[in-house]
Amino acid sequence: MASHKLNFTKAALLKAPAPTKGKRDYYYDLKEQGLQMAVTPGGSKSFYLYKRVDGRPERILLGRFPDLSVENARKMAAEAKGKIAGGKNPQKERRAIRAEMTFAALFDDYMTKYSRVHKRSWRYDEREVNKFLSHWFKRKISSIDRAEVERLHAKIGKENGTTQANRLLERIRSIFNKAIDWGWEGTNPAAGIKKYKEKSRDRFLLPDELPRFFEALANEPNKTARDFFMVSLLTGARKSNVLAMRWKDINFNAATWRIEETKNGEAQTVHLPSQAVELLKARKLDSDSSWVFPGNGKSGHLADPKKAWARILSEAGIDDLRIHDLRRTLGSYQAATGANGYIIGKSLGHKSQQSTAIYARLNLDPVRESVNKATDVMFGYVKKPMPDTDH
Repeated sequence: MASHKLNFTKAALLKAPAPTKGKRDYYYDLKEQGLQMAVTPGGSKSFYLYKRVDGRPERILLGRFPDLSVENARKMAAEAKGKIAGGKNPQKERRAIRAEMTFAALFDDYMTKYSRVHKRSWRYDEREVNKFLSHWFKRKISSIDRAEVERLHAKIGKENGTTQANRLLERIRSIFNKAIDWGWEGTNPAAGIKKYKEKSRDRFLLPDELPRFFEALANEPNKTARDFFMVSLLTGARKSNVLAMRWKDINFNAATWRIEETKNGEAQTVHLPSQAVELLKARKLDSDSSWVFPGNGKSGHLADPKKAWARILSEAGIDDLRIHDLRRTLGSYQAATGANGYIIGKSLGHKSQQSTAIYARLNLDPVRESVNKATDVMFGYVKKPMPDTDH
């Protein structure tokens, strides 16, 4: 543990580096006595008031930096010291409140203070907890124990699949970890529960399935969903990005599509093979929307087209294929036509520590060549030309 003294400013605290694994650094404010900022190996930064209360040293959590500003942290530290001087113990008050907190109140805090602020996937937290844990909302968090979480994990694993069960277990563990960070003295009921072993999925459209898939796709009555699936296959892009595709991000002259922000938090330029360009040009002629795949929902664009996907698979006689597997299909045919892992990763927007430097130097030309080869091979399995994609 290392300690440092400095005048707290936002710029100075933002520069504070994360300590090595297993250690925690503390920074003490020269202006407000007792105010400190703790930095974890993961880079998390939190304000505390460190002061002796009832004869014992206490570290009272004030909030996370930079969500809580330096100025407000100083005010909160001064207020807490005022309570202590008046004979009150803010830490005991906080613990008592947390002990009586309902799961609904905790989840609301979790979403407001953490998930919506720090996670791009916050909508999944909101959806999954409301779907699977709403029966806990009126419960005191201290009443939820490990045995109950284990039973729930097993139930979800049996009824909804092991992957779903594991993701829910991770969410429960994260929510209760935040309760502990925020002053609750209970035990995380998800701690120590083993996740199911997960197999990495390797499903993609096989050569004998491609003609049936393309035929069923051409016969799909929902033209917007039909074109969405085709573009997903031809670009290998993530479903969420294809759904939110905008005309302003497509460069027909360069045959590229610019994704401003991917799952990795970075921008990506996607090559559009000739089949995708022709399809998009046809859609553009009939479009009066800013979205390539418009919809009637709140987002303005197409939502998850599950019914159309089920119809296509049923007509094609294909089992166990997910929309995400279209992304894997492009990568598989790139590999089959000789592309190396770096080029496949570049075209699909993968990110890894090992390949980041190489991706940064790789231009779009070899990616374009690889995607064109892969799509030509896929369409080569179709004995007759695809039906006209005009609308």
